[in-house]
Amino acid sequence: MEFTLEGFDLERFVLRTLDEDLGVGWPGGGKDVTATSVIPADARFSGVMDTRDPIVVAGLPIAAAFFRQLDPEMEITILREEGEKVPVGADLMRLAGNARALLTAERSALNTVQHLSGIATMTREYVDAMGETECVLLDTRKTIPGLRVLEKYATRQGGAQNHRMGLWDAAMIKDNHILVAGNVGEAVKRAKEAGITSIICEVDRIDQIEPALEAGANHILLDNMDPETLREAVRVVAGRARTEASGGINLETIAAKAATGVDYCSVGRLTQSAPAADIGLDFTPL
Repeated sequence: MEFTLEGFDLERFVLRTLDEDLGVGWPGGGKDVTATSVIPADARFSGVMDTRDPIVVAGLPIAAAFFRQLDPEMEITILREEGEKVPVGADLMRLAGNARALLTAERSALNTVQHLSGIATMTREYVDAMGETECVLLDTRKTIPGLRVLEKYATRQGGAQNHRMGLWDAAMIKDNHILVAGNVGEAVKRAKEAGITSIICEVDRIDQIEPALEAGANHILLDNMDPETLREAVRVVAGRARTEASGGINLETIAAKAATGVDYCSVGRLTQSAPAADIGLDFTPL
């Protein structure tokens, strides 16, 4: 089945990434000088992609697209499902095809799977750390420029839901917006009057909640509050809006914050700080 992702052009991503690695546009660029000088044009390899870490898998169909771009007849078998948790040593993909194509696409394919699987793996760690709760884990906009759609795809594979995708799909009123507007209520009122239906308002004090709700906020972001304060905030909101704990959340603190009754916990480090997974690809001449 062809891989599709809303807001993401797979072919464009593959071509631009390969162009970067091949040096398209650079003097003398546009080719893999090592593969073309060392490997015969008709040589064929088989290969196995495997993981040297326990991971949650993300990005295998994208990796396959890199190989097929350079060898449309490449034989590819994806062995694991996206979002599947696999142990050390698990085989992820088998390939057989033109040796030059395999070598040229290898790094771009591995970089993608390592990065996305790293994000998915860290995300699953946070979901597991939340324990038995109805609280939902959210990602943030703290993503690498140009990779947001893919990185947010990876957090979904790890078990999170996406926060807003960008500046266009929800208003998020933060301290600087409030500073200019004069107060929380006025800032929310202006967004409401502009016809915005999804209004997230960040507060860092309990007394800011009621004015935000009265003005029309339907999502209250509770910034850097300890569990006791979060429980009080949830009591004040009383189901009139969604509640989100944000700031100061890590693997050690998320369980206590998720247990306060908030609807969401958001964690920027899922996309900002996740380490790449250790994934390799070994070839054998055919």
